[in-house]
Amino acid sequence: MSERKPSSTPSEAIDKATFISRQGLASAWFKELRDRIRAAFETIEDDYVAAHPEVGEAGRFEETPWQREGGGGGVMSVMKGQVFEKVGVNISTVNGEFSEAFRGQIPGAADNPIFWASGISLVAHMRNPYVPAVHMNTRYINTGGNPGKRWFGGGADLTPIIWNDTDVADFHASLKTCCDAHQPNYYADYSAWCDDYFTLKHRNEKRGAGGIFYDYLDKGDFNAEFAFTRDVGLAFLDIYPRLVQRRMEDAFSEADREYQLVRRGRYVEFNLLYDRGTVFGLNTGGNVEAILMSLPPEARWP
Repeated sequence: MSERKPSSTPSEAIDKATFISRQGLASAWFKELRDRIRAAFETIEDDYVAAHPEVGEAGRFEETPWQREGGGGGVMSVMKGQVFEKVGVNISTVNGEFSEAFRGQIPGAADNPIFWASGISLVAHMRNPYVPAVHMNTRYINTGGNPGKRWFGGGADLTPIIWNDTDVADFHASLKTCCDAHQPNYYADYSAWCDDYFTLKHRNEKRGAGGIFYDYLDKGDFNAEFAFTRDVGLAFLDIYPRLVQRRMEDAFSEADREYQLVRRGRYVEFNLLYDRGTVFGLNTGGNVEAILMSLPPEARWP
């Protein structure tokens, strides 16, 4: 089983140029992946509107840059379209010092509170209840300077509103293929970790259909760990647009929509109560609107 808690052993010390170069490689990749995902999603909007011109204009991402007081910043990218009711694809690269209250909760920060973090975060809420909602996030974090601690983390998970076995199987198959190309144990370990993590403990229920989740990935081979993190993003980019195109024309009823809004309430509960990214962002002075981008535009509780 892959480690679910970080080791207390510092990461291997590296020279300053390599340290900075790795940060640059990671942040550049997250931006590139953002751009490729946005292009794929806007193409879906174009295709749908071409077939249904009566619905109005195709959605387009709107960018909102932001700066973090203390160091770094990011760019929110949100689209509200005809297929994507609300989708955000945000990137950020931030640095600074953890607060005294928070530093003890982060690996490598107890003795030295400085940090650097870069990542991409995506959540899509769809108009059609037959198109599953989805989340994807990957990140690279450095804490405590050099050597300090350095690791990759992230994953992707699917939240069907109206369950479809084929969609779920295809999503998992794409992630398994990605994992198997790197380590034979990754899929089993990271899918189990995902199931455990994306659980609404107060309701004793899963948030959705799972996927993979990993954190604290630092086995001393930056190139291999970075390659895996890139491939997680590419696996998502390969499978999710296909699922959207497969289901976006399905007919749905008012009862289906009502059920969708109730299930979205569960999404809100998880992200506000348990999500690590929400906790990290709010405790490091991140942009509140970007952090809460994951919340749906409309939800309901029975």
